[in-house]
Amino acid sequence: MRAAALIVAAGRGERAGGGVPKQYRMLGCKPVLRWSVEAMRASPEIDRIVIVIGPGDEQSFRAATDGLDELEWTTGGDTRTASVSRGLEALARGEPPAAVLIHDAARPGLTPAMVARLCAALESVAATAPALMIADALKRAGDDGAVLEDVPRTGLWRVQTPQAFRFTPLHAAYRALPSTATFDDDLAIARGAGMTARLIEGSPALMKVTAPEDFVQVERMLTAGSFVPCVGTGFDAHRFGPGDHVTLCGVRIAHHRSLVGHSDADAAWHALTDAILGALGEGDIGDHFPPTDPQWRGADSEVFLRHAVDLVTRGGGRIAHVDVTLICEHPRVKPHREAMRVRTAQVIGLPLNRVSVKATTTERLGFLGREEGLAAQAAATVLLPG
Repeated sequence: MRAAALIVAAGRGERAGGGVPKQYRMLGCKPVLRWSVEAMRASPEIDRIVIVIGPGDEQSFRAATDGLDELEWTTGGDTRTASVSRGLEALARGEPPAAVLIHDAARPGLTPAMVARLCAALESVAATAPALMIADALKRAGDDGAVLEDVPRTGLWRVQTPQAFRFTPLHAAYRALPSTATFDDDLAIARGAGMTARLIEGSPALMKVTAPEDFVQVERMLTAGSFVPCVGTGFDAHRFGPGDHVTLCGVRIAHHRSLVGHSDADAAWHALTDAILGALGEGDIGDHFPPTDPQWRGADSEVFLRHAVDLVTRGGGRIAHVDVTLICEHPRVKPHREAMRVRTAQVIGLPLNRVSVKATTTERLGFLGREEGLAAQAAATVLLPG
């Protein structure tokens, strides 16, 4: 059954720590939210993705999903129930989907296989969700921890997300709710509206990230044994010529001379592109963008860097960290360093704390010391499927 995905990412997630909503914190080599978005995008059953984000989170959302096309978003409400309702209304605009999978962004262990199983289950029921049978003994206790009674665990399950529904009856059930209604999950609303629901076997990897220690546990489940860290290095140098600026890490810096090159002569991004290509074993920048090809004359080096990033993504890998060192007497790099980090992070799709840009000199030695040119070296750590 063809379906739409509704990913709920509007919570604040303060218990998880980190100073930012947990859906935007890094898990492995990418933000928590991105794990679920990529899983939905990789599922052939999913035709459309709507993400519900918190008020004021647009910049964080765009950074976390940079490079992922055809995503829709809307702003959530004060409760999860209100946020899901707004997401359903967004999906209802235009041609409504046959089914919807509602997923918590804080459960990054989603796989296309789970999406396929849920969509298949909707062929015979109106609502379904993954769940794990409770294996531990259950007790009801008071506020002081004193045990009050035993609770039989027979027939009890821990329900996860995504929860999958036929769209039209669920949308109608949400529209019928009072504006102040709150529910623990969407199955409760569906069952209250008379929809038949059935659980399927869930996955431990679908655990919800709630506390700081959960990040360590989930990251181990998602990445243990599956990625091999590969490190590549790159180096580039350009001589100075006539001009009034240089471009470094995509940032235009006023200077009394310019760098000479076939493209825009951004030595920093050229070195970084080579570092990423080196980690992949894909040669160097000249193999992919020959300097003899006139189409690359004066080209923006962002094209080269994005190409290297796309090669990593297509190969199922992730860029974990990059480090760029500029070697020159002038221009002074420090006043522009943060802007250079921000631009590089945007293009690669990394959080700012995974991007390093720094500068040094050669103590007036050699062609760099004589200010005849500028050089850059870079290192990139790429996680590739093992």
